[in-house]
Amino acid sequence: MAIPSQIAAEIVDPKAYADGKRVDEALAWLRKNAPLDVAEVEGFDPFWAVTRHADILLVERQNELFHNGDRSTVLTTIEADKKVREMMGGSPHLVRSLVQMDNPDHMNYRRLTQAWFLPQNIRKLEDRIREIARGFIDKMADKGGECDFSRDVAFLYPLHVIMEVLGVPEIDEPRMLTLTQELFGSSDPEVNRTGKEMTDADEALAAIQGTVVDFMTYFNAMTEDRRQNPRDDLASVIANGAIEGQPLGHLEAMSYYIIAATAGHDTTSNTTAGALWALAENPDQFKKLKNDLSFIPSMIEESIRWETPVKHFMRTATADTELAGKQIKKGDWLFLSYPSGNRDEAVFDDPFSFKVDRSPNKHVAFGYGAHVCIGQHLARMEMRILWEELLPRLESVELNGTPTRTQANFVSGPKSVPIRFKMS
Repeated sequence: MAIPSQIAAEIVDPKAYADGKRVDEALAWLRKNAPLDVAEVEGFDPFWAVTRHADILLVERQNELFHNGDRSTVLTTIEADKKVREMMGGSPHLVRSLVQMDNPDHMNYRRLTQAWFLPQNIRKLEDRIREIARGFIDKMADKGGECDFSRDVAFLYPLHVIMEVLGVPEIDEPRMLTLTQELFGSSDPEVNRTGKEMTDADEALAAIQGTVVDFMTYFNAMTEDRRQNPRDDLASVIANGAIEGQPLGHLEAMSYYIIAATAGHDTTSNTTAGALWALAENPDQFKKLKNDLSFIPSMIEESIRWETPVKHFMRTATADTELAGKQIKKGDWLFLSYPSGNRDEAVFDDPFSFKVDRSPNKHVAFGYGAHVCIGQHLARMEMRILWEELLPRLESVELNGTPTRTQANFVSGPKSVPIRFKMS
């Protein structure tokens, strides 16, 4: 069954993700009626919409058959793709991070920092992260029972943690937050750098490019410094790293910094804000969690599933193949819909309910296989520490206004979560 144009348009529309309900309904329709089919949307090349949990895993498992780097790794318009290729000497990527790489580069570049993010190595950060978490919770307590949990806590706490890991001074954190939001929220007039809806491809690309250039200027200076004065931080690993005996290429090094400085906090921020929003809307779940803090780990997994901050990645078939009974041709583009996989009725019982004790919870929010999120253990640890510190003190919480989401179809989550609360 071909995907109706209205449904196809919904799953690419940033406003549908800001609405939440609209995109959920479109994806639920697809899972039921056309779980793997071609979407045709004006202005975009046709792509396969992969909406079932099992099919997403099948694609993610086969890294040689489904590449990240051959075409844009993020859904982009025909016009924007053409302009990026003109700008980047034929490459479809403005940046070249782990996300845009295939083997052998992916493996080599991942190995460079992998040790930093292993559970046994991030344990040494636990005490410091707990200190940071307590600082933010004390500030929240001083707000007098009302705050915007997104802006006052969820955005700032993971930002501070990853900037310390990276080696960015605290004074520069607001700049890093602004640049991250401009990059991921480029289609949201409230957070992009133009302050308006961008309908012109040239204007939109120029805005994103401006953000990338600002990041690169900043991290270029940091690279120079860390080559002269290496420290025990991630920036020193990137600045002095070598792949097969050669220093990292300029684009690759800058891209490494950018992904650490953006995905390293924004996804955790979105999940944390989404969790408190869900708890405020589900007092029975808040009570269950409050009465038994041993549910914190399962609540964290549920909040990751619930929010699914990374909405999609694209893959490109490297050969003709069959997937779920459909014939995929070499060069075909596939849209992996993670929110859809995480609401798949075949995998999750009552998927549209937030359950702090959900088990099992085999969500696909961190990806799967070779490209699974390198920072997942740090993200879980940050969230665990925050909830371990906050929940014993948080007596009650409710919404104090209407939360809003960022308008974006790639990485997005709550923009504002106004709450009223009591704390001890």
